[in-house]
Amino acid sequence: METLNGIELLSSLAPDARDALARRCTWRSYRYHQEIISREMETRDVFFIVAGSVRVVNWSYSGREVSFDDIPAGRSFGELAAIDGGARSASVIALEATTVGQVDPEIFMKTVLNHPETARHLMERMAGIIRRSTERIFELSVYGANIRIYADLLHAAERNRRDDNSAVISPIPIHSEIAARVSTTRETVARVLGDLARREIVIQEKDRLTVPDMDLLAELIED
Repeated sequence: METLNGIELLSSLAPDARDALARRCTWRSYRYHQEIISREMETRDVFFIVAGSVRVVNWSYSGREVSFDDIPAGRSFGELAAIDGGARSASVIALEATTVGQVDPEIFMKTVLNHPETARHLMERMAGIIRRSTERIFELSVYGANIRIYADLLHAAERNRRDDNSAVISPIPIHSEIAARVSTTRETVARVLGDLARREIVIQEKDRLTVPDMDLLAELIED
């Protein structure tokens, strides 16, 4: 497991450069829902996920979870603090048994600055984060909770769109996770999904959620 060969950000590095970086990593394993970094941590290390997946989250003063992103194996996190030397912007927890390679920020930045293609990959990743954040700010500013739930379902369904304009979301989204992503309550998510099911805009089955007509779901958002 102590290899960085599957990390997207480092794909342009020569094999010997990746191996050298892997040897500078500290390798750690985490169990389900274990915290990997917290917002209060002063470390600036960068983490490469070689197995498992993680979630980037924050918690309000009342304890409500706000979810920002789920990151799968092959990706990385913690780059922002390494780049600007500032505090962590969020906490990260393991979504399953997860193994990461943890590297010192100075070593990470030296690798980035010495390899232009790696720097370009990092810029593309940061640009993607900014675009998603901008989209989320827009949705929170303009849409009510029900429309934000529609949009979250549409985003999930787009990854599995079929030729007949239907889509399947599997497994069925957990209400609390949708609520964390769109800044509402589980009760509101349950009510909205129930309404969509009654109108047959979505079909709830044992282990999946089917959207028969993607265009119809998109029209609800636009209307």
